[in-house]
Amino acid sequence: MIPIILIMARAKAYNEGEVVEKAMQVFWQKGYTNTSMQLLEKEMGINKFSIYSSFGNKNGLFLESLKCYKQKISHLNSTLKSSSQGLEGIKTYFYDFLEFSKATAFGKGCLVTNTANELDQDSDEQIKEALFLFTQEVKQLFASVLEQEGTTPAERIEQHADYLLISMFGLSSASRRCTTTQLQHYIETVFKNL
Repeated sequence: MIPIILIMARAKAYNEGEVVEKAMQVFWQKGYTNTSMQLLEKEMGINKFSIYSSFGNKNGLFLESLKCYKQKISHLNSTLKSSSQGLEGIKTYFYDFLEFSKATAFGKGCLVTNTANELDQDSDEQIKEALFLFTQEVKQLFASVLEQEGTTPAERIEQHADYLLISMFGLSSASRRCTTTQLQHYIETVFKNL
């Protein structure tokens, strides 16, 4: 008879959801490129071995952080989906985003926008694809609201949805440096142009 050796998997000494949220905050504030493995170890409170064991590498951890971010921002999307205010509801979404991204007197921007601004053609394909899919969901949400409102001609819905998406990118970037008054002026101008 051949002896059977049972290998017990070692239980994780940390809550994966909690460490991913900590990593998300680091990526969000420092940016993908400026976030080192040493910084992640320090902020997450786990060692490199545990990071590699659970997430594969920095890219894998970032993709999990992006899922966490998407979950955090989902309440904004849900509020807009259930709104019956049309374009006014999208404007509220812009203002709500500013509140959501506030870290200090200035915002942290958007994790997706911050990361997209860092990437180039040699960047990881999975990350580029995840960012693209995220932005397409937001664009589709804007398009659905415009379609339901019924005041935008059908042939211009995609054009307006793109305009709003790009305006959100601008707002996200500006929220890290501009005053509340400047951001309010920006939002009001975006919606006057529609």
